[in-house]
Amino acid sequence: MNNSIQQFQTEGVKKLEKVFTGYASDLTKVAEMVQGVTDSVIGLGLSMIAEEWESYDTLLHDRKELRPGWRVVRRDEVSKLTSLGEVTYKKTYFHNPKTGERCYLLDRLMGLGAGERMTEDAVARIYEEAADSSYRKGGMNASISGVPVSKETVMEKLHCLQFPRAEQAKEKKQVKTLYIDADEDHVALQYLEKKGDTKSARRHTYMPKLVYVYEGIHAEGDRHELIGVRYFGGGCEGTEGVQQLWREVYDYIAGTYEEGALERIYVNGDGAEWIRTGAKVHAKAKFVLDRYHMHKYIIAATSHLGDSARDARSEIWRAINGKRKKDAAEVFGRIMDITDTESKRKAVETSMDYILGHWGAIMNGVRNRKDDIHCSAEGHISHIYADRMSSRPLGWSKRGADKMARLRVYKKNGGDMLELVRYQKQELPKAAGMEEVICSAEEVLKSERKNRKAQGIYADMPAYSIPYAQIRKIAAIKNHIWGL
Repeated sequence: MNNSIQQFQTEGVKKLEKVFTGYASDLTKVAEMVQGVTDSVIGLGLSMIAEEWESYDTLLHDRKELRPGWRVVRRDEVSKLTSLGEVTYKKTYFHNPKTGERCYLLDRLMGLGAGERMTEDAVARIYEEAADSSYRKGGMNASISGVPVSKETVMEKLHCLQFPRAEQAKEKKQVKTLYIDADEDHVALQYLEKKGDTKSARRHTYMPKLVYVYEGIHAEGDRHELIGVRYFGGGCEGTEGVQQLWREVYDYIAGTYEEGALERIYVNGDGAEWIRTGAKVHAKAKFVLDRYHMHKYIIAATSHLGDSARDARSEIWRAINGKRKKDAAEVFGRIMDITDTESKRKAVETSMDYILGHWGAIMNGVRNRKDDIHCSAEGHISHIYADRMSSRPLGWSKRGADKMARLRVYKKNGGDMLELVRYQKQELPKAAGMEEVICSAEEVLKSERKNRKAQGIYADMPAYSIPYAQIRKIAAIKNHIWGL
């Protein structure tokens, strides 16, 4: 770090002076001034990072007791992409004759896999941008300095993502009523496993599911906010996928809410089988057909009636609110009698089957009006999934659509992208054969004297004279958990 700062003192400051001199001649060139300062500061930062990494590598290279059993093979110049930009530095390649293994020990010290050319902070920036816009922009946003990675690299990293489950609450909440809304998006597939294998329209569509749990709705004017909301989702295909989704939902409820205080859970949705399945998992859960889809089907059954449409809809709603299934069936029957075209009769019949077929779920909502049951799943699907996945002409693979859906859910829950990157890494085994490293005070003093001689006039700068820096670095290496 000292060398980088010294170089900046002699060269970087001159560049900055030139930037400010140019700005003084034309104060309207604010952007050029800011960019010049940014470039200089980024350059200093990259140089400092490179020097810091090399200092640890030098310790590994020079001190055999820090790497028992490992021999130096060569030293290479390499680059790593960070969120600041690309860092070019030197690191040593080692060989262990006993095990036959070869590797860069500095990479292990830093928790980097073999061939990994991006640091965690850069990957976190990629996920943050890719979740909102595109793989291409995610790659372009990998670093502040604009060093890009390919969209294919972004896709590969996304496809490998694993996501943590919700943590249990330290203290469980006591609520009487919980609400669960559920729905799914319709995402266009470019391919299933490889391009060209989506022949039918059905196979061409992927439907990631969204479920969210909340305690109620806080209304302030026109604004409505869900209280204590937690989101769950992903592709969740097939029986096993659906069961796993609902297990995660109810495990969260069990870990967050006091079971004894909980009296009822309302599962709101459009009546799809996978949603009804969720209402059967918990003894206190009831399925409620959401009013959005009820209204949608009632409109479809009456839209062709012209001036009589409003009256017909009112009759259906009165039958529903009055809990009179027979009256609702009679209204649909009369509509069918005055409908002459086959396509319209089909729409009326479909609507009638939908409303009457879900009558019990509709009544669960009508009988429990006091619990203020609402469903905003359509809006959440639009905001969480469709904005990124289906509102534009995009084509996905099944894996890509599943991972993106989960990434969007993770972000909606307030998840930290850097923590997500770190979650992907397994804890490395403790180093074998590591011995205690003891540095005497004399060693430190010798090192400091040597540094002071090399630094010359800069040695007395307090910001750069860090006591026992060498000891701290050795301790960091010695105490690090890495597999040797």
